[in-house]
Amino acid sequence: MTDDPNLLGSNLLGEFLRARRELVTPEQAGIPVLGTRRVPGLRREEVAMLAGISADYYLRLEQGRDRNPSVQVLESIARVLQLDDDTSAYLIGLAADRPKRRRRPARETVPTGIAKLLAGLQIPAFVEGRYLDVLAANPLAAAVSPRLVPGMNRLRDVFLDPAEQALFPDWNAATAGLIAGFRQSVGTDIDNPRFIELVGELSLASPRFRELWARHDVGPRRGAIVRFEHPQVGELVLNREKLLISDSIMLVLYHPDAGSEYADKLALLASAALPPATLRRFAGAAQPIMGVGSPALEHDVGTGVPEP
Repeated sequence: MTDDPNLLGSNLLGEFLRARRELVTPEQAGIPVLGTRRVPGLRREEVAMLAGISADYYLRLEQGRDRNPSVQVLESIARVLQLDDDTSAYLIGLAADRPKRRRRPARETVPTGIAKLLAGLQIPAFVEGRYLDVLAANPLAAAVSPRLVPGMNRLRDVFLDPAEQALFPDWNAATAGLIAGFRQSVGTDIDNPRFIELVGELSLASPRFRELWARHDVGPRRGAIVRFEHPQVGELVLNREKLLISDSIMLVLYHPDAGSEYADKLALLASAALPPATLRRFAGAAQPIMGVGSPALEHDVGTGVPEP
């Protein structure tokens, strides 16, 4: 647990503005550099000038003394800070009136139909919650990583478990994308005990988590190509799809390109992970099921929400 307000977000809007302006250099903003600068990135008065607002007003925003700026002001600041569309939308959401805290279910649940779908899928698949908890998974997901089982948490595993870290040769990029997606998933729901516990634990235990969390990067939980260094089959390159089920619960699918060496490697993993009856079905249908354009996957993958 940690009481550091910069980690837990007592002034989310101000913390976000400060973190993002420190990432923009004067050169990027078109400001001539004269002499030695003592602060990273842009000064407050430079952001205010470029956004067309007073320096005093911008200072009040960063200090949390004014938490209700107009959308027009925020869009001007987003332009100065060179935010992309997703991050600009997140900034505007930080300044919106926060609804009264509502009680969330103590436990996220997987719909019955999704649980049945997981059992029948012949590719690695699992369900991930708002806080990146693994809520459900099929045996082939656990064959890719033994941590992909219900009760585990993707943040804890990727940041704190050496065996999970070793799976990702591009670990720095993987962790950056994971944190950006987590921050968007949580949004302004920062007084939830689950969030406080998780961020506090990771902030104390992982310097990499602290570094990324302080940047306030935001990004959608979307599909991507993921490269694993698997202890049994070596390099394994899979397409990852993240499909929104409900609220912030995602169905995550891994599938290889049809006919690739990675399809063969996944079949090898399946031979050890799946029971004989399922394995015969997997082997007989491997090509049409595992292809990106196959009838079995085309509908689900093509209608999902893109974003380890």
